[in-house]
Amino acid sequence: MIFTSNQGESFDTDNDLTAPERHILQKLFIWKDFVASVEDFRGEKQKALLKGWNDSGPIPESSAMKSITSDLEEQGFLRLRLEKNEKR
Repeated sequence: MIFTSNQGESFDTDNDLTAPERHILQKLFIWKDFVASVEDFRGEKQKALLKGWNDSGPIPESSAMKSITSDLEEQGFLRLRLEKNEKR
């Protein structure tokens, strides 16, 4: 999958991420739409990185993963702000 960030960076997840990072990224794509705060998103990401893929243990976070998850955090923040404004 090619992921292009809001800053215009493109990442080929097959080449730029490890298999364990791709596994975690799949979860993060879902979590960004359901967490109640950016802090919750960050917590879920940290738990997943510490747990690893199939409980394999901690996974080092590559610079590509950091860039992608930073973008997902921003998307989650924008979703939360929009939801808050709609409630007004």
